[in-house]
Amino acid sequence: MVQIKTPEQIAKMREAGLVVAAIHAATREAAVPGATTKDLDEVARKVIADHGAKSNFLGYGGFPATICTSVNEVVVHGIPSDDVVLKDGDVISVDCGAIVDGWHGDAAYTAFVGSGHAPELIELSRVTEESMWAGIAAMRNGNRLMDISKAIESYIRRQPRPATGEHSLGKFGIIEDYGGHGIGTEMHMDPHLLNYVSRKRGKGPKLVPGFCLAIEPMVSLGTPRTEVLEDDWTVITTDGTWSSHWEHSVALTEEGPLVLTAPDGGRAKLAELGVTAAPDPLA
Repeated sequence: MVQIKTPEQIAKMREAGLVVAAIHAATREAAVPGATTKDLDEVARKVIADHGAKSNFLGYGGFPATICTSVNEVVVHGIPSDDVVLKDGDVISVDCGAIVDGWHGDAAYTAFVGSGHAPELIELSRVTEESMWAGIAAMRNGNRLMDISKAIESYIRRQPRPATGEHSLGKFGIIEDYGGHGIGTEMHMDPHLLNYVSRKRGKGPKLVPGFCLAIEPMVSLGTPRTEVLEDDWTVITTDGTWSSHWEHSVALTEEGPLVLTAPDGGRAKLAELGVTAAPDPLA
């Protein structure tokens, strides 16, 4: 059952979302050659503590850290470690969340470590991020859940295949086994949001004010298929191609979408797409 939020509850989720945005800013700055993924986790812990929030990742299903740090061929759920040292040329996706007064925020970004990244890696991250925004722009009153899935998939499918390089099979793979989700008083709630259209699932529920979703495409430079390593968390592509992961938590209001985990509420990017963002309840 989908949890519909009141404007007051969305305002509280916005508070949690801004904590997530602060974690993103701090960990992005710390993701430099020589840093370990455990270093990034410590940065995230401090930001959460400084804001008086709680982590919704630490202890979730037994997860041992505050953020997920997924490097190169790791798609999602990478565990921070002193043994994983970031190198020049690496690509890292950081997924994290926060809880404020029982309300959750959740978002992810992909960053480039150092310099000299292959063009297909830069294009991979761009396409993944832009497909997320296409999905956010489709989160409109009266649309159906599948309209978001369709917008994400359509954007990715329209992009020219990247040139074959060291990390590429010359195509984009939309990860099949993981997707977006409802969010609110829990981090993962109904409905599950695919990043591609599945006729078996139908059109999904109608989008109405108070609907809150974490929209999160994951894309690889090869296969859409994944496998989980022996730690029962780390998810990698089965062909070893590198991947990207972008995510924002979004609330639908009477006035339109509000990107809860974006510092500006998504206003600037949605304006580029011809969509009016909802007013920020904390402004």
